[in-house]
Amino acid sequence: MLDAKIVGKVIQKYRKDRGWSQEVLSDFAEIHRTHLSAIERGERRPSLDTLWRISHALGVGPTLIIDAIEMESKKAEKSEEDN
Repeated sequence: MLDAKIVGKVIQKYRKDRGWSQEVLSDFAEIHRTHLSAIERGERRPSLDTLWRISHALGVGPTLIIDAIEMESKKAEKSEEDN
């Protein structure tokens, strides 16, 4: 199952790598800042449309973000197996 916290962590990393605040990214993505905040905290999962908006606002394709989510999910699964 897709972990919303991992999705949020990946999006947050891309945002911080650009040195942007949540307000800047939410403006570029045309979503409300509180919605972005909830996504980054793992409280909400972005819809496909929202993920599309966020990724394009960040200047990357959605597949890059999805690949990063998949990598982080595999790391988390391996970490759980090792414990």
